[in-house]
Amino acid sequence: MNLCPAVKNILLLDSEGNRVASKFFTDDWPTNKAKEAFEKAVFTKTQKTNARTEVDLRYCIWGLFDAVAILLRDNVDKREALENLDLILLCIDEIVDGGIILETDASSIASKVSTNSIDSAAPLSEQTLSQALTTAREHFVRSLLQ
Repeated sequence: MNLCPAVKNILLLDSEGNRVASKFFTDDWPTNKAKEAFEKAVFTKTQKTNARTEVDLRYCIWGLFDAVAILLRDNVDKREALENLDLILLCIDEIVDGGIILETDASSIASKVSTNSIDSAAPLSEQTLSQALTTAREHFVRSLLQ
């Protein structure tokens, strides 16, 4: 008997039911085809329950929505989400690890993922992927300007 509640997957679908981002934590869906079928079924079941019609993305975990909204300054449309997919995936990693819920507070999640607190002097191995890419971009721009 498992006493700790677990998350089986996290889905971010667009307004047509297509995958923007997803992470599966169990082997309940062994193939990509099975995962896509599950995503379509979730979309179909939740299609009429989308109260926020101005948003073209569907979040099934509200802590994720709130954290992403903080990071993207409330601009949570599909284009912005795809441009910042690294931040969204980092949010998912901060919320759940191996199906175990680690964090639910959106502000805490956003602050952990935020690139505003980048320490470019820190070794790349201690930076998040987003922070490392930002640091590399800054170094590249500086080298072009010299």
